[in-house]
Amino acid sequence: MLITDASVERLPFPNATDKSPTTAPTTTPTTERGMWTVNSIGRLGNQMGEYATLYALAKMNGRQAYILPQMHQQLAPLFRITLPVVSSDVVRNIRWRNYGLHDWMSEEYRHIKGKYVRLTGYPCSWTFYHHLRQEILQEFSFHDHVKEEANRYLAGLRGQRRNVTYVGIHVRRGDYVRVMPQIWKGVVADKAYLEKAMGYFRAKYQEPVFVVTSNGMQWCRENINASQGDVYFSGDGKESSPGRDFALLAHCNHTIMTIGTFGIWLGYLVGGETIYLANYTLPDSPFLRVFKPEAAFLPEWIGINADLSPLLGGT
Repeated sequence: MLITDASVERLPFPNATDKSPTTAPTTTPTTERGMWTVNSIGRLGNQMGEYATLYALAKMNGRQAYILPQMHQQLAPLFRITLPVVSSDVVRNIRWRNYGLHDWMSEEYRHIKGKYVRLTGYPCSWTFYHHLRQEILQEFSFHDHVKEEANRYLAGLRGQRRNVTYVGIHVRRGDYVRVMPQIWKGVVADKAYLEKAMGYFRAKYQEPVFVVTSNGMQWCRENINASQGDVYFSGDGKESSPGRDFALLAHCNHTIMTIGTFGIWLGYLVGGETIYLANYTLPDSPFLRVFKPEAAFLPEWIGINADLSPLLGGT
């Protein structure tokens, strides 16, 4: 089933990023540049968003960025991150100015006052750091052994195919299955969405291979049609090894995400075509007060509208 024009959404650039951001001065001595950090909360995608936002905003404001030990523990095993780590003792002894961020870039973030600032929130928006895209991609480049493991696994799926195109699929379920309808007036991806997204790649590429990871793998096995022999369910379906799943999908050529920051970062790092679930909340959802779709999904990504009928009394 091909995507129809009505279900494809290409988002415009938000106004907030029309101007080129100022660059950080390079001549300021480090000792004079203070110490900025960011809270280390949430899972892998959240941590990546926090890291990238700190990296960009500290640079924009001419400050030196440091990460907390717990963020280093989450990200350093996977990525060649370069920001220095501040010790727990130092963290406790500094009188930080806590500075809350919403999830998109705003003009005032170019002029944050304070030498000792701790950014707070769950920022994960390209509008903070897209002007530094190459640097961010470098920060999130994988260690060689991680790369090799992922590429070895993908090579094993090739079989007799000569012109293979790898499409990573991340299906976020878990707590979202309950939280989206009950708290955010939203839905998670359904079977029809995944069929449309996979249909797009099957129509466009000669020999696609779909690599599926999820924290709801049983649902995936029951709802994703693998009868064509081009679908591989990878990972253990648990949340114990998100780094392995992330690395595997990040080495594919294209991305099908559902919802969540894990999938957003996959699309950003892979850089191929990305299909995402669009308009997955009702218009009056409180989620839209803290989340701007146009600041989360790159304009060139392809959105397929969610089926909201379950929220409206449909089946």
